[in-house]
Amino acid sequence: MSSKRGKIPREIFLSHSSKDRRFALRLAQVLQDHGLPLWYSPTEIVGAQQWIGEIGAALERCDWFVLVLSPNAIRSEWVAAELGYALCEKRYENRIVPVLYRQCKLQGGFWPLARVQCVDLREGFTEGWRELLAVWGKGYRGS
Repeated sequence: MSSKRGKIPREIFLSHSSKDRRFALRLAQVLQDHGLPLWYSPTEIVGAQQWIGEIGAALERCDWFVLVLSPNAIRSEWVAAELGYALCEKRYENRIVPVLYRQCKLQGGFWPLARVQCVDLREGFTEGWRELLAVWGKGYRGS
């Protein structure tokens, strides 16, 4: 992420398995508490909306992609589709941030992430949050 580090995003797309919703919500709150604009499906998609279209529009609009990695995410067709889109879009180059929530093997469509440094939030949350927020030049203020 060298040359793009510290650049404040226009909007971050948060990709996660619905089975990891509790952690994803915590992550979303930390990002928003530190002034980072975020698209997070449970808060952005309301009743009667066409959620497929909403996800697609967000992927087209956002300029950073944060992915919560876990065995649930690796098994999710939707997470794989979102990552596949991000990997093919030039504007996401060097702007994909994998966040390791639970240990998992990068298989299937996730193998390209093996060359990207993950932010490890499995233990030591404070250090992990600091590392994540440093991507955008932000200091961790606790939450």
